[in-house]
Amino acid sequence: MCPLNPQPSQTVKQPRVVLNNIFAFPPNRDTLGGTAYFIVGDEGNILIDCPAWDNINQDFLRLHGGVRWLFISHRGAIGKAAEIQQAFNCEVVIQEHEAYLLPGLTLTTFGRESKLNGTSAIAQSAVDITPTIPNGSTAELIWTPGHSPGSSCLYYSDFGGVLFTGRHILPNPKAEVTPIRTAKTFHWFRQIKSLKLLLEKFSPETLSYICPGANTGFLRGERLINNAYFHLNNLDLEALGRGS
Repeated sequence: MCPLNPQPSQTVKQPRVVLNNIFAFPPNRDTLGGTAYFIVGDEGNILIDCPAWDNINQDFLRLHGGVRWLFISHRGAIGKAAEIQQAFNCEVVIQEHEAYLLPGLTLTTFGRESKLNGTSAIAQSAVDITPTIPNGSTAELIWTPGHSPGSSCLYYSDFGGVLFTGRHILPNPKAEVTPIRTAKTFHWFRQIKSLKLLLEKFSPETLSYICPGANTGFLRGERLINNAYFHLNNLDLEALGRGS
């Protein structure tokens, strides 16, 4: 049976530059339209969630030096993680509550927070994981449960601060950034609480951009969300909680 309204294959689309050394892949049907990102670093590249595992994306990753770390932001973004690890011999980094979903893979797990900077995992209250990223930048993993038990964000300190939010925070059809409750949401009130903790952790000076892990078509041609802290701080979280 032929699919209705067939779309052109996503393999014709190349990853796009978002900010200098940050790229966004086309939405991946394997992860229900999720958007994966790629940070190119001097001593190791970070792949954030799984892009479609097609020849164009594989060639793109190889051309830019491969993958040292694959960070999975939530259980719905696993995609072809096994194939990516096999191809690039990369570390797969995932929050400990969802590690069971990747049996047979070599994993690096973390608890509440972790930092990526260049050696191997160093245990602390949250695990300290190690890539060195360009020009002294750092990457930090932050557990933000709610969308799923292990939902997490990756914070990249360059460019005034970029937060890769997976499906924790997304644009809605009005291009407004917000948490979105779906039938698959694990715990809505914890998701709201996680957002409050992000507001406490960051400031307008440390959080300039959001790169959402889905719904990027709602950005209306933009490649990321500017003035990120301002938008998050303007959300009425109490109303979101009551309306759930």
